[in-house]
Amino acid sequence: MRYENIKPDNTTLLMILRASSAVVSSCKIGELFHCQILKLGFGFDLFLQTGLLDFYSKVGDLGSAKLLFDEMSERDVVACNELFDRMGSLRNTVTWNTMISGYVQQKEFGRAISAFQLMQVEKMKPTVETMVSLLSACAHLGALDMGNWIHAYIRRKNIKSDVYLGNALVDMYCKCGCLESALDVFHGLSSKNVFCWSSIIVGLGMHGYGKEAIDAFVEMTKDGMKPDRVIFIGLLSGCSHSGLVSEGRHYFSQMLGVYGVQPGIEHYGCMVDLLGRYGFLAEALELIWSMPMTPNAVVWGSLLRACQIHKDTKLSEQVTKHLLELDPFDGGNYVFLSNIYASVNRWNDVETCRKVMADRGICKIPGCSSIEVGNVVHEFLAGDASHPQFIQITKFLDEVVKKLRRMGHKPDMEYVLHDINEEEKEASIRYHSEKIAVAFGLMSTPEGKSIRVVKNLRACGDCHSFMKLISKLFDRLIIVRDRNRFHHFRDGSCSCKDYW
Repeated sequence: MRYENIKPDNTTLLMILRASSAVVSSCKIGELFHCQILKLGFGFDLFLQTGLLDFYSKVGDLGSAKLLFDEMSERDVVACNELFDRMGSLRNTVTWNTMISGYVQQKEFGRAISAFQLMQVEKMKPTVETMVSLLSACAHLGALDMGNWIHAYIRRKNIKSDVYLGNALVDMYCKCGCLESALDVFHGLSSKNVFCWSSIIVGLGMHGYGKEAIDAFVEMTKDGMKPDRVIFIGLLSGCSHSGLVSEGRHYFSQMLGVYGVQPGIEHYGCMVDLLGRYGFLAEALELIWSMPMTPNAVVWGSLLRACQIHKDTKLSEQVTKHLLELDPFDGGNYVFLSNIYASVNRWNDVETCRKVMADRGICKIPGCSSIEVGNVVHEFLAGDASHPQFIQITKFLDEVVKKLRRMGHKPDMEYVLHDINEEEKEASIRYHSEKIAVAFGLMSTPEGKSIRVVKNLRACGDCHSFMKLISKLFDRLIIVRDRNRFHHFRDGSCSCKDYW
C-alpha cells in the first residue's frame, strides 16, 4: 500500500493496530506505528488513541500508556478502563485521579464515585484534584449525602484546601439544593476568585434568590473583582427567576458601558426569558430582532416557553417556525407547541404535531428523575418499571393520590396531550418520574428528612401542584432541581411563588 503511494485512512490504521496488538510484543514497533499515525495526521483520532492505549498496555509499556492518556483530547470510558485495568499493582494516586477525572469529563458521574470508593479500599490517598472531580460528580448527580461525606473526609484527613477546592464545595452545595451550606463555605473562604463569586451568584439565582444574587454582585464589585460573562448570566438568570424585570434591564444595559463585558447571545437569551416570563412578549420579540447576532434555538425556545405560560397561541406558532428552521428534529419544540394547543383544546393541531414527529422519527425526551438515598442514587425514567421496588412505590403513590383527592386536590389535566376521558387523563399524569422519585423518598427516609430530586426536564404544572400538597401532607421540605431552577416546597407553597 505504501509502495503504491496510497495513503491509509483512520479505519485502515485501526485495523492494522488491532491486529498488531494481538501478536506483537515489542513496544518499539508500537512506537514506530504511533509515529506513522502522527505523520499521517490522525494523532487526535479518538479511536486510534484508544487503540494505541490498548497496544501500549498489552506490551507492558505503562509509562507510554499513561503519557498518551494524559495527552488525549477526549477520554472516553473505554480509555479510562483500559488504562486503569492494565495498571494493576502499579496503580498510584495519579492513576486514580486521572481515571476519576476522566469519568467526570465523560459525564460518567456514578463511575467516578464508585472509583473513589475502590480507591479507599486500596488505601490510596486522594489529592485535591481528586476531591474537585468528585465534588463535580456529586454536583451533577445532586448527591448531597455523598457530597457531605466528601466534605467531612476533607476535614478529617486535613486535605489542604485552596480556592479551587473551596469553589468546588460551593458549587456542589448549590447544585445539590443546600444553599445554606454553600453560603457557609463561601463566607469561610480566606480568598475568593471570580469562579467563587460566579458559583454563589449563579447558585442564588437558580434557587430564586434574585435580590440576594444582586447583593452578592454589588459586594463583589466593591471588593474590586471584575465580573465576567458567566457572572452576568447568573445575575440576569436570577432576575428572571425572581421576576425582577427593572433590575434585569438595568444590569443588562450596564454590561458593556460600565463593566466592559460585551453582551453575548446567552445574555440576550436571559433577557428574553425575563421579559417573556413576566408577560412582555412583544418587547421580548423586539429584543430578539434587535440582537446584533442571529438568534439561536435557545433564544427562540425561551420565547416559546413564555408563550406557553401566557397561552399566546398565535405568537407560539410564529416562534415554532423559527425553531424548526434551526432544528427541525428537536422533539421539545413540538411538545411545547402541542402543550399550547392542548391548553386551548385544539386537539386536531395536537394530533398534527404528533404526526409530524412520527413521520420524521422524532421522539419526545422521556422524563428522568433521580434521588439519593443512603449514598445511592436511584433513577426513575418515565414508562420504566425496572426499579426493584417499583410495585411498592406505585402502590404507595396511589394511596397518596387518594389522600390528596380527599383533601380536594384535582389533577391539572392541561398537561395531557391526548383528547381522552378524564379518568384516562388522570392516569397518564399520575406516574410522572418526579412523583415516583418523591414517593420513593417518602418511603425510604425517616420522617422530617428533606427530600431532594433532580429532574432532566422542566416540571409540569400538575407535578408542581402535587409537590406543594405533598410537602404539607407529610410535613417535609421537598427540593426539586429541574432543567430551569430549584423549587423548595414547604408547607404547601413553593419558593418560586409559582413563577417558573
